[in-house]
Amino acid sequence: MMPNPAVLVLYGSQTGTAQDTAQRIRRQAQRRRLQARVLPLDSYNVADLISESLVVFVCSTTGQGDPPDNMKNFWRFLFKKSLPVGSLSRLDCAILGLGDSSYPKFNFVAKKLQKRLVQLGASVLLPAGLADDQHELGSDAVIDPWLSVFWEKALALCPSLADVVPLREDEPLPPMYSFHFLDEATEQTDDRRKIPSERTGAFAARLVSNRRLTDPSHYQDVRHIEFDITGSDIQFAAGDVVMMRPRNAPEDVQLFCQLMRLNPEARFTLTATDSTAGPARLPQLCTVRHLVENYLDVAAVPRRSFFELLSTFATNELEREKLAEFSSAAGQDELHGYCNRPRRTALEVLADFPHTTAELQADYLLDLFPEIQPRSFSIASSLEAHPHRLHILVAVVQYKTKMHKPRRGLCSTWLASLDPTQGKVSVPLWVKKGSLKFPTQKDTPVIMVGPGTGVAPFRSALQERIAAGRTANVLFFGCRSESKDFYFRCEWEEMMEAGQLLLFTAFSRDQEEKMYVQHRVKENAELLWDLIANKRACFYIAGNAKQMPASVCDALKEVFQQEGGVSAEEAEEMLEVMERTGRFQSETWS
Repeated sequence: MMPNPAVLVLYGSQTGTAQDTAQRIRRQAQRRRLQARVLPLDSYNVADLISESLVVFVCSTTGQGDPPDNMKNFWRFLFKKSLPVGSLSRLDCAILGLGDSSYPKFNFVAKKLQKRLVQLGASVLLPAGLADDQHELGSDAVIDPWLSVFWEKALALCPSLADVVPLREDEPLPPMYSFHFLDEATEQTDDRRKIPSERTGAFAARLVSNRRLTDPSHYQDVRHIEFDITGSDIQFAAGDVVMMRPRNAPEDVQLFCQLMRLNPEARFTLTATDSTAGPARLPQLCTVRHLVENYLDVAAVPRRSFFELLSTFATNELEREKLAEFSSAAGQDELHGYCNRPRRTALEVLADFPHTTAELQADYLLDLFPEIQPRSFSIASSLEAHPHRLHILVAVVQYKTKMHKPRRGLCSTWLASLDPTQGKVSVPLWVKKGSLKFPTQKDTPVIMVGPGTGVAPFRSALQERIAAGRTANVLFFGCRSESKDFYFRCEWEEMMEAGQLLLFTAFSRDQEEKMYVQHRVKENAELLWDLIANKRACFYIAGNAKQMPASVCDALKEVFQQEGGVSAEEAEEMLEVMERTGRFQSETWS
């Protein structure tokens, strides 16, 4: 029995979805009059698990079945062989996984976590929920029914709650933080020098150049951006990624402040209602402008939880009905049509519900808007070729929906707007290990397939390998047109002339028949078979996750069948063995 009904929600989140779901579970617990705490897994002292009674784990899976960054330490600890088998025998728990079934290791982290917790003696209240982004109703198709069953099981553990009447769905819950705005008199007495600024752990790298690589007539703006990292202790190798957090556009900050009737220069401090510290990334004394520009993700497409919270403020009948529909399980089709399909932003939603927005209190801003998440880019240079520099290749995201205003990618648009000729411009950034690893043996050949901006990590790898005298390099590069988006052409030609690279290109729109990288792979079957079967070459794919990776894999299996005389099943097995041994690697993004 639970003497003091409480639930702990621990999450591992890469893009913020698992965090959003964890906060949703916290709100549901509060409505059921349960105490609830929510923490990222790496901020929780894992040794305390032995004394917890009810824990919900919400975990996403990243990359090739990896745990998110904010649960890696927890993951390492949990799988220590020295942990006693019955150490979690007092724990009741439930695991909710967030995944995408288009990836081979669907919800791998949640499945493995459940298995390990059971091994350590924990009692699992219900089978792991395995939510799938690919479902036509998204993750909620699994999350909603899973949570219903979870609460039945959890409340059965707390007979004292049997007679408790839960709060209604339309009653606002207390906010996570209270805002304390400083009036001018208080500000006079403030010693500003004592105010610690934002603590990020990032290095402010100076922007050196921001050049458009695509022809002005080309439909897409692709940038080659260069940062100066002199004075940092940043080290990276080919395959690593650089992380940075974008900022909201000045016009969005202005519109938000107008809609919310907030003075952008107003200064405030925050107090957490559960007495924990305020968000680490915000200065202790903060302006509204800094909060909106650097922290609140107002330009994102809002999640269902946004509408749930917004509906609790609605006093206008029409707006309340609409928000209640968008918040309900039955209204998810409607919400998808209103929000997800046209990619409507949270800011545009606030403008669509003016009466409700007028009722919103500043205290709820951090409940309503998620934090802007960092974006990652493959590093497109090596320290050997460009000491003290870090390069990236960025496709500026812009597309049309039924919305009047074109949709823009937050980070790519922000980066494209930065002009190094306008004084000193710096971008806080940090580097983390990527998933691609290149061989260190001098004579192991590498075969790289990187169409479009997928070529970025391979530019880094080629610079690094050539500096080390490794010249067995093959690159397959594809783009639309030789004259409009053939990135780094001069560099590849110099490497070819020096005998350091074999290059195969596919320009899809330069002839009537579409020509893609997978066609070039098939055309060079004899060469590829020799490199892979006789010279133990490693094979890499990087780029857009739509059809390209699967098409290249199919082409490679055809090469095995044609040149190696193996069956389709054997070709499949060969590719699996290459993947298991690190000789086949891919890094794709959607």
